[in-house]
Amino acid sequence: MTDSAGIPGGTDAAGGPRRPPHGRRRRLLRRAALGAALLVLAGAGTGWWLYNKLDGNITEDTSAAAELERYERERPTHLANGSQNILLIGSDSRSGKENARYGQDRGTQRSDTVILLHLPADRKSAAAVSIPRDLMTDVPSCLKADGQRTREQLAQFNWAFEWGGAACTIRTVEKLTGIRVDHHMVVDFNGFKQMVNAVGGVEVCLGRPVDDTEAKLRLPAGRHLLQGEQALGFVRARHSLGNGSDTDRMERQQQFLGSLVNKVQSNGVLLNPTRLYPLLDAATSSVTTDPGLASLRGLYELVRGVRNIPTEHVTFLTVPRRPYPSNPNRDELVQPDATRLFGQLRADEPLKVTPPPPVEERERNERTSHAETAPPDPSPSATVTGPSPAPTFTGTTADSADCR
Repeated sequence: MTDSAGIPGGTDAAGGPRRPPHGRRRRLLRRAALGAALLVLAGAGTGWWLYNKLDGNITEDTSAAAELERYERERPTHLANGSQNILLIGSDSRSGKENARYGQDRGTQRSDTVILLHLPADRKSAAAVSIPRDLMTDVPSCLKADGQRTREQLAQFNWAFEWGGAACTIRTVEKLTGIRVDHHMVVDFNGFKQMVNAVGGVEVCLGRPVDDTEAKLRLPAGRHLLQGEQALGFVRARHSLGNGSDTDRMERQQQFLGSLVNKVQSNGVLLNPTRLYPLLDAATSSVTTDPGLASLRGLYELVRGVRNIPTEHVTFLTVPRRPYPSNPNRDELVQPDATRLFGQLRADEPLKVTPPPPVEERERNERTSHAETAPPDPSPSATVTGPSPAPTFTGTTADSADCR
């Protein structure tokens, strides 16, 4: 058989494969569209499931919110619109299977670490201010877990968390600093380890070997990539790193957090779904927050505002402190340095920091300060530069935490 052109095979041979009938083409198109729709729905369904899982991980601290509402009239007001102050609380709770290994659970907990994170309105920098756990300060009357109320008293700062949880700690910080705390997060030992593991570990540099049985930490000098348990020992150790003081420990925590900021901002985490999801899962399942942050959207808005801050503009420092006169194992604020620091944060003014002095010099200064009967002059860490007063505080930046 030939076609009109005389070519065997008719149309198929002359012009290529024969098109399927119109009805068959329509069925094929419908099936392709249905397959594409199913893929879209599956992706959307998976995304929705993941969102709800992460969102449901977060524990909302409604009791703290209710207690703070009770004292709203006496809380500080914002001086700078758009800035935010977030209180980060590391709890030493022994409750739960994972935390029980660090000691007996007596139903109490204290704040092992407290950091006031200040985010300026322009989100071009960030300041993380450590508050010593041993600082002697006025703790207000707080609501205890058993429904009783404590009396207002001078006490060690970390007692506030044991007596009245996050609400009592927030009110103590606000009374101490005059700074309004907008949000808070509480993380326990296990939550800290999970987040460190989720980013693949955090690198630190040790100038000398560490052998601390209590902290379960044994490392030679040099660079180390610390995973969960070792990282927890590094930030908690007090007896074999530095001079054993809480100030030295806070500086080590700041160094670690600086390295963590570097790691999280790197492409290895934020652009790697296999690492980003575990980090989000660990973070959301490890924190207890106020209602304003107790959602994935709330946390995302927070992270979005700070993710592009250069590491050299992320500042870490400790409130100016010295040994408490009647007990050298406790701390008191150095004035007027502390007042200047709190004033700059309230006014949303940028902070300037200089590296801390060597450990030997710091120890010598503390011994001299404790031996004096009269309060010493303001710390040399607060200096004035330029035509207007601009105190410089002892501290570091996140970029200096790199092992280079």
